[in-house]
Amino acid sequence: MRNGTSTAVGLVLGFVLDRVFGDPQRWHPVAGFGSAAVALEAKTYADDRRAGVVHEVIAVGSVVGIGVLATRSRGAGAVLLTAVATWTALGGRSLVRAGHAMADRLDAGDLAGARDLLPSLCGRDPSVLDADGLARAALESIAENTSDAAVAPLLWGAVAGVPGVLGYRAVNTLDAMVGYRNERYERFGWAAARTDDVANLVPARVTGLLTAALAPVVGGKPSGALRAWRRDAAGHPSPNAGVVEASMAGALGIGLGGRTQYRHGTELRPTLGDGSTPTAADLRRAVRMSGAVQVGAVVVAGVIAWLRGGR
Repeated sequence: MRNGTSTAVGLVLGFVLDRVFGDPQRWHPVAGFGSAAVALEAKTYADDRRAGVVHEVIAVGSVVGIGVLATRSRGAGAVLLTAVATWTALGGRSLVRAGHAMADRLDAGDLAGARDLLPSLCGRDPSVLDADGLARAALESIAENTSDAAVAPLLWGAVAGVPGVLGYRAVNTLDAMVGYRNERYERFGWAAARTDDVANLVPARVTGLLTAALAPVVGGKPSGALRAWRRDAAGHPSPNAGVVEASMAGALGIGLGGRTQYRHGTELRPTLGDGSTPTAADLRRAVRMSGAVQVGAVVVAGVIAWLRGGR
């Protein structure tokens, strides 16, 4: 089996494992990496960008090195390693499941339950959010994490195999841990945040294109998604989240953005898309869109890996 073919097959199998089983319930490698990163931070931390660069290089470099060593396998072994690495890096099923659970609680009027669930989706302060605010926060998180937790790992796996899958997950996890603009991480977390921005530049735009192409799945129009992307995405503070959130808003025909309350402070986000504030019904449509985009992404990634192997 050619290397590109084994990578493509492994990516598809890993995607299937995620759809069937979701995240591993015990001994999750990402959780282990997070624990190791916390221990490393105790040694590397300083209120300085250079210390953050050292932290990023050691943490991500170690994971990529493990991936490089793993690529020595061939044939069925290579397929299995790629599948397992992809499964552990993906979070697509968990994202869809959390989105449905949030919509169920909002439909039932269970605001306390919805607030309890929100931290599993994003870092906003749920205590200050009403039903519409919770729906908006969850929907924006679904849009962003469709790229981060599904499309990006698959694309990095397609172009760089197991090291790409594992390295991307390490970059994204470190950004979630230290990539904040608060007193402790403003400088130390700079490298993690910028590396994550670079790693997601292409995946976010592929996600935007897939969202536009698949807009009819949720009753939307590709032109609406592309128009919101072109008009609104650049106003978002993130070069990548703006793309995926704006294209999702345009596909659904809703409006996103506005006052956004985090535990570390408040941000005023630009308006993305046209239409009313999202509801639980819109959140369900976003979850359906996320699932369709994830399927589209594994097809794209498989083709890229196969073509890359052929060359």
